[in-house]
Amino acid sequence: MKITYTQNGDYLIPNIKIRKAKKSLGHYGRLRKAYLQQFRPILYNELILTEKLYEHCAEIEETARHRIELIVPELAKQYGVTEKLKAENQMEWVRQMNACKVQAEEIVKHELIYTP
Repeated sequence: MKITYTQNGDYLIPNIKIRKAKKSLGHYGRLRKAYLQQFRPILYNELILTEKLYEHCAEIEETARHRIELIVPELAKQYGVTEKLKAENQMEWVRQMNACKVQAEEIVKHELIYTP
């Protein structure tokens, strides 16, 4: 990518245009973007300059959602959250499934979102 510059007084300002994304990012993509912006500013700026930030965050979003879909049933099986429990006590089943989802989200955040 060749960058052109505009003279502004004594300074050369790069002519950078950021394209608008076709689709907005989901929760995990926005978390990744915020993490990069705050804790990895060099990588963040590099992704912006190469116009790969959106693609990177969208890939993280898709991967995170897929991982959660895989992890939640495994955690539910591990903790014994079954359809039998759902039939006996629906509120307890919901509580335990929510706990499994939260745990899966923490795993995904550690694996994908908050990693260098």
